[in-house]
Parts: sequence; C-alpha cells; structure tokens
Amino acid sequence: MRLHLAGAIALFMALPALPSIAALAPSHVARTQEMPARSAHAVGLAKVLTTADGGQVFGFDINHNGNDGALASAQTVDSQGNVRVSVETFDQNTGKITSSFAKSTGKRNDYALDGIFANDVALVTHFVTPKGSIFAKRFYDVMNPVTAEKFTGSWTPPIKDIDVQQTGRNQVTVTSLLFAIELKNQDSPLLVVSDIGKNSVSKVIHLDPNVFCGCNSPQVDQDYVANQAVIAMSPDGGRVGGSAPVNVLVDLNTGKQTQFNGLNGGMFGSGFVDGLAVDSTTHVAATTTELNAQVEFYDLKKQTGIGVQLPCTGSTSQFNHGGGITADPVNKLFLVTEQNYCSGSQGSAIIVYDEKGKEIEAITGFAFPVIAPGPAINPSKRMGWALGPKTDQLQQFFY
Repeated sequence: MRLHLAGAIALFMALPALPSIAALAPSHVARTQEMPARSAHAVGLAKVLTTADGGQVFGFDINHNGNDGALASAQTVDSQGNVRVSVETFDQNTGKITSSFAKSTGKRNDYALDGIFANDVALVTHFVTPKGSIFAKRFYDVMNPVTAEKFTGSWTPPIKDIDVQQTGRNQVTVTSLLFAIELKNQDSPLLVVSDIGKNSVSKVIHLDPNVFCGCNSPQVDQDYVANQAVIAMSPDGGRVGGSAPVNVLVDLNTGKQTQFNGLNGGMFGSGFVDGLAVDSTTHVAATTTELNAQVEFYDLKKQTGIGVQLPCTGSTSQFNHGGGITADPVNKLFLVTEQNYCSGSQGSAIIVYDEKGKEIEAITGFAFPVIAPGPAINPSKRMGWALGPKTDQLQQFFY
C-alpha cells in the first residue's frame, strides 16, 4: 500500500476490467446469512490514527502475526518546497504511534512504505534528490523486524535505477514479489523475486514494455502457493468501449506466461482495473473495474469468472466504481474500498464479499480522501486499517 510524494494524491490507479458474460449478477448481491466467525469486536469503524508530524501518508501496512504497523509520512512545509518527512511505526490495536524516525526537513529526502512481508520485514523506498536536480534517486531501506522501530539494513536491487511500484501481498513465505520499472530504460517493467530480509534476489523476469506499460495500468499480486505472479491490465488503455482486460499468470520459476481474457460487462465495457487481490490458498482472484462499477471473481485454475455490481450501482455507474481490494485468506473474504458509496450519500465504504461474489456486509462511515488502496488487514483479528478520513490519517475498522 504505497504512495510517494512524487505521485501525490494520484494513488493506485485503476486497471482494466472484464468481458461481459451472459449471466452477470443483479445490480447488487443480497447478503448471505452465513457469515464467517467474528471477533469479539462489533463490525464498524473504531480508532483514528494521525501521523506524528501531520504529514500525508505515503504507504502503510500492518503485521498479520503481531500488533505492529508502519507508515511513511511527508508534507510540504513552506513556499520554497521544503518537505518534512518521517517513517513511523504504530500499534495496530490502539492506533498509537510508537516511534517516529528517519526524520528530516528539506528538499533531499522522501520515503514511501512499500509493504510488510513475512517475518515482519518492511521495505521502504528512500527517494534522495541530489542538489541541483529535480529527479530523485531510489534507495531501499529495510526494517527487520518492524518492531525494531528503525532501519536495520538495506535491500539491493538487482538492476540499477529501478522504481518499485507494487508488491505482492504475502506475509507467509519469504519469497516476495516486486513489480518495478527501469527508470533509465524507458520504464521497462520487470518482476523481482526476492527474500528481502536476507537481501537476496532469486529471479528477475523482464516483461514486454509494449504490453505491461503504464498506459495499461497493470495491477499485480502474488499467488505464493502456485508460485506465480497474477497481473490484470487493460490492453488498450481502459478506453470506453474497449476490449476486455487481460489476466496474466507468470510462473516465477520459469517466467512462462499464461493469459486469459477478463470480463468486460456493461454498456461501455469495464475500463481500467482499479484493484486486484489473490487468495493463494484457493487460487481465487478478485478485481474491481472502473466504467462498470463491478467486482469480478476469477478461478485462476479454471480461468473462469463472474462479475457482480457494487451496491446501488448499474453497469454505467463510473462515479461509484470500486478502488483497492484486499484478500482475507483466513476467512475467505475480499474487502473492496469504494469512495462514493451509493452515490456518495453514505460517504465511503468497504464492501466485504465472500469468494463466490456474495456480499457479506457494507461497512459505511468512512471518508476516503482519494480513491483508496485496499485496506491493510489482520485476518486473525478481523481488523484492518484504511486511508482517511484525512490524508494524514488511517481509520481502524472491524469486519
């Protein structure tokens, strides 16, 4: 869940959607009466965390096997363009900041938290702008573990001048997946397979820049059981009436690619894919799409899928499209962020679905300041944190 100051509020751009199928679900799916086991907490919103220095959040995550979380913060403090930055850790239960470090003010430093991985290892991109330049160089700092509340080392990219843009959400295996671009090679895309805690890289897979370009907004996640990357993207820039998005499975041992078309429902098609998440234990993937305000659920083994409408939407309700999406493999759920829930009449929401596309609940009362990334969740607690209500805040919730 990463943003950086250079990208400002343009966070987690949407990705292509999916081709229509004859039996699209009705405009919204009724809630099932059979819900997975609950925690002791009531469903809904809870504490609000505000960054220690008042800066905007540029990436955040929480540990699935502990109580810690981490974020990066930045804000412009004067008319000369000086920026105050920090990296902060917090208690995911209380919402209290536990440490603030890597603090500086000026034009040289900026940070973005890329994610927390297995064994509570966090990767942080450190942007360093040389004097007299407006172009930052990227360095990669590591917190191993996050509970150390400081940088403990660094991660060395296998290729110079890459920008890590997305990561696979995987806190189970030490085989982590990074999606990056080569900044000095026409932004050519690649996948990096790495044990970040040991600063080792086992595989680099170069992707076709004509297919996996930024114009197609590829969304990336990891199926760690199948040892593959899952990529959803629009082959024609998500245009109105465009062709179906493409789902690509990349073998992380061999680099072999298998692809199948996604769903493309609605009068104008699906447009960009806004989010992607994968449950590695069942090989089910879910995407959100822009123009048709739908959520799609795919069986990656069978390469088949279904599409459902978000609540209160029709297949042309672009204003109400979903944002990020997160998989809960423990409770077999997907959590979708929606900035304008039911035309914005109820603010923002997180809609919870089971893996067959049935709506479990809609958690309302959020106020996402932007199209929000998927929440960071701790499945064993059925608790998570989402961006907002302000850009310097995170909102706790239970589901």
